[in-house]
Amino acid sequence: MATLSIAILDEIDVEYQSDISALLDAHSGVTKSDIRSAITAVDQWVQDNKISYNNALPLAAKNNLTATQKSRLLTYVIKRRYQEGE
Repeated sequence: MATLSIAILDEIDVEYQSDISALLDAHSGVTKSDIRSAITAVDQWVQDNKISYNNALPLAAKNNLTATQKSRLLTYVIKRRYQEGE
């Protein structure tokens, strides 16, 4: 799969901006344009590293989890790592 389409990146941007507004989570020194650039960069990183991520999973998980389950697992781990200050 190539990187996400512009339309999907736009949806992520709107969702992210809405979520941080709802959380009153200010991004000091970062503009909406900066956030959009970060979304695009993260999408590219995911594209560049998806095979590595899949290969890092234990065999049972690699072979039996769906793509949605694998993405959810990654999301939970990343979220927690950043919450813990990693």
